[in-house]
Amino acid sequence: MGVDYYSVLKVNKNATEDDLKKAYRKLAMKWHPDKNPNDKNEAETRFKQISEAYEVLSDPQKRQVYDQDGEEGLKDMPPPGSGGFSYGGGSNGFNPRNAEDIFAEFFGSSPFGFGSSGPGKSKRRQVPEQEILTIDVKPGWKKGTKITFPDKGNEQLGHLPADLVFVIDEKPHNTYKRDGNDLIVNKKVTLAEALGGTTVHLTTLDGRNLSIPVTNIVNPGYELVVAREGMPIAKEPGNRGDLKIIFEIRFPTRLTPEQRAGLKRALAV
Repeated sequence: MGVDYYSVLKVNKNATEDDLKKAYRKLAMKWHPDKNPNDKNEAETRFKQISEAYEVLSDPQKRQVYDQDGEEGLKDMPPPGSGGFSYGGGSNGFNPRNAEDIFAEFFGSSPFGFGSSGPGKSKRRQVPEQEILTIDVKPGWKKGTKITFPDKGNEQLGHLPADLVFVIDEKPHNTYKRDGNDLIVNKKVTLAEALGGTTVHLTTLDGRNLSIPVTNIVNPGYELVVAREGMPIAKEPGNRGDLKIIFEIRFPTRLTPEQRAGLKRALAV
């Protein structure tokens, strides 16, 4: 049979049209000469073999002839519109389309940049594909973190498919504000709590309930640091930043004479 086109594309003989498209796409990108600058000769040879295999197997009529009679059968196939059966040419008698044209039809671009594709010469083959990409978001990833999927971006004429890049953003939280690896929370306390002590109750981002005793006198702007209750540190698994509680004191707007006198006595030094 000569060249085994199924082996070239790494598919079995029951491969569907979709199987062939996926196999060709993967191998053509792998062996594209522009991606193999250190071994361009081998890449060009493999690339042309892959394109020839896809050109035959993606055509139902050629595939049927190839499956029955191998490459010898392809020699006798007439060129399009000839009406005859003399189809010679090429080293093996089979005259496949140029590999660059096949790539251009499939990807909508010409990989090598030579030749032209005027009206009527080459019609781009539309290949609608849906692919689900999964992003495993790691604990502690920061805003601006980029996740790249090579060759999954736009395909433009004359260029290889671009990379698809996702950029992590952060939705504001009602309670916590992020500061690097630390978390900041603002807490209002009464004057009595600021002077006499209190307990701060918080629900963490991962659903735990914290009860944090405040025993020091709280001055305006006082900051209480709770170690290792901040954001997970992506590059240090198991480690966390700190939780910073910044206090705001609510002063009373009115005091009775008795309350004023009591405060003076209590605060007298």
